[in-house]
Amino acid sequence: MSFLRKTLPLLTIGVLLGASLSIGGMVLADKEATGASSLPLEDLRAFSEVFGQIKASYVEEVSDHDLLESAIKGMLTGLDPHSTYLDKKAFKGLQEGTRGEFGGLGIEVGMEDGFVKVITPIDDTPAFKAGVEAGDLVIRLDEKPVKGMTLADAVKIMRGKPGTDIVLTIIREGETRPLKISITRAVIKVVSVKNRLLEPGYGYVRIASFQTRTGANLKQAISSLKKETEAGELKGLVLDLRNNPGGLLNAAVAVSDTFLKEGLIVYTEGRIEHSKMSFKASPNDLLKGAPIVVLVNGGSASASEIVAGALQDHKRAVIMGQQSFGKGSVQTILQNNKGGAIKLTTARYFTPTGRSIQAEGITPDVILSKVKLEKLDDGFSSIKEKDLSKHLLNTDAEAEEAKKAEAVIALSNDYPLHEALNLLKGINILR
Repeated sequence: MSFLRKTLPLLTIGVLLGASLSIGGMVLADKEATGASSLPLEDLRAFSEVFGQIKASYVEEVSDHDLLESAIKGMLTGLDPHSTYLDKKAFKGLQEGTRGEFGGLGIEVGMEDGFVKVITPIDDTPAFKAGVEAGDLVIRLDEKPVKGMTLADAVKIMRGKPGTDIVLTIIREGETRPLKISITRAVIKVVSVKNRLLEPGYGYVRIASFQTRTGANLKQAISSLKKETEAGELKGLVLDLRNNPGGLLNAAVAVSDTFLKEGLIVYTEGRIEHSKMSFKASPNDLLKGAPIVVLVNGGSASASEIVAGALQDHKRAVIMGQQSFGKGSVQTILQNNKGGAIKLTTARYFTPTGRSIQAEGITPDVILSKVKLEKLDDGFSSIKEKDLSKHLLNTDAEAEEAKKAEAVIALSNDYPLHEALNLLKGINILR
């Protein structure tokens, strides 16, 4: 980790509406590093000519500053969906998001065909509660069409004073007409790690995003779960990475390292020297080999895919769910002297066996369809000994059955989680 902090100030693998990136300074690469041998004079003359024509003939007067800033935005927008220009205000919002607190709606977004695409809503945020879903295409923000906006421009509109409302007009697969969803802006505090016991001995950890302290918080969560078990150890763990948009590269490495004892976790390759890195596991598996099921879906991106890919390649976990998002690129934040920055794609990352998941994603070992698990109640149930009048009591057994009933209720609306727990139990039986 110290190597990362010293040599690469700003690697990120997710674009959060508000943030999910690391912050730092980094000088721009020199000519030799970028491969530039000479300036393209003809293209620069064309740029200068267009600049002069706009200054002289545009219907309204435009400042040099606005024209040059628009040119910078255009250069980055034309590269890929994740490279963008951050003015001073946007860069400040990015820094706040890395610490897990920022203002806005609470959605991870990107651009697709000129529209804002929802990668995933973040847990317990206004967008999540309003019903925004991964894969939604936003075509209007209030009454403003999104087509033609940059991602940064759209984000600026979606942000605003907490307590104010915005209406998103959304196209959703399976719906015959656009949906209008009203969302109240709020100061969003992202809880990176949550945990609970599903049943005695079987733990559940939900990672919502990868932030600075996610690795440490995960260790605390596992320690807490162990203390709740009679044996002081877990029989198995469900690691929930569904709708996790990503975040910090070093946080993804720390999470993977929690469950691995040796070997490569991830490596990155790019054109500049600092973009070529590899990360290996330390000899410490906090679960001591207990089985793991990792849940993923179409909203699991970047850092989530690094973790899933590493655990899958090392055969340390069973990956269950749906094909992940497929973001296999790394962004570096390069600050400028005006207090802003650019977020530039500088590398691709690869799983331990050399797989690039860019535009492909992680294919689960066990693929689940989108279904909902419901308890069938036909009004009748078989009669058991406990239903007979004056049956002998077994206090311990009845208390245990009550706990199981509570667990069934908690799992009844989450089919993937239900299946993950069943798989953990099956693995333990075979062991």
